[in-house]
Amino acid sequence: MRLIAIICLGLMAAGSATAEPRETLGFGRMFNNDFFGDTQDRWRTGSYTFSILRGAGWEGDLATTPGAVLEYRLRTEIIAPAALNGAGSNDRAYVGALSAGLHRHFAAHGAEISTGVDLVAVGPQTGLGNLQEWFHNLIGLPSLSNRVTDAQVSNAVYPTALGALVYPVRISEDITFRPFIEAQYGVEDILRVGADVTIGSMLNNSLWLRDVTTGQLYSGIENEQSGAAFVVGADYAMVGDSAYFPASFGTVAQEERFRARAGVHWRIGAGISYFYGITYLSEEYVGQPEGQILGSLRLNFNF
Repeated sequence: MRLIAIICLGLMAAGSATAEPRETLGFGRMFNNDFFGDTQDRWRTGSYTFSILRGAGWEGDLATTPGAVLEYRLRTEIIAPAALNGAGSNDRAYVGALSAGLHRHFAAHGAEISTGVDLVAVGPQTGLGNLQEWFHNLIGLPSLSNRVTDAQVSNAVYPTALGALVYPVRISEDITFRPFIEAQYGVEDILRVGADVTIGSMLNNSLWLRDVTTGQLYSGIENEQSGAAFVVGADYAMVGDSAYFPASFGTVAQEERFRARAGVHWRIGAGISYFYGITYLSEEYVGQPEGQILGSLRLNFNF
């Protein structure tokens, strides 16, 4: 935790090193858990992301100046074997991941561009294994066996670069087609292509962020229009090296992944919004018997 605090202070200092005054424009939040999906408590079992968006102002569109909007991002994720003890507890290494990052959002030639760097800490140093153990004991769920904790991914910190380009195409006032390409290098090396469709005018004039695990779109900066709207999407990825599959454990990562997702957004008014989404993740390692389904929640209250 001390490591992440130092990282955050460094990123805040780097982001504030500009002559242009900035203000907080919005907050991004996303919680994923398989309890809200297939209820199996396995593999990509849980993650949470929190972001602060800052810039000189927001008029409903990204400026063309790189760094016009800065996103300070904190993220946690737990990746577990198929079972926390007993049979199935040795199919993949347990991962506790904790990261802090700084990302820039801007526009160029009709495209929305984001670039950034996260420092991703993994291993027992994150304390996430202990946190899951405490919570499971509290509510009577299975605990982590010594076999799982002893074989988890070792302590390390991975600088991770992430860049994405989205080319939104407005089909009508209510429908926007959003093809994208994304590349990541660091804790996992991934090249991904895909697309999303947003349905509903209330989703216009917002700044959209993409969840790392599911690919779900969630707003970092919202307009004040109330109502309901929908989003559907899918993507395909080619995977290179992954720190989540250490050679010492023996599990081999799949070279290709696929995600499909859908979600609904509700907004009651300015600063009060909700989201629920569901995502299918394809198999991530050789021998994984099936994919999994995650549920995503976002509850936004800004007063």
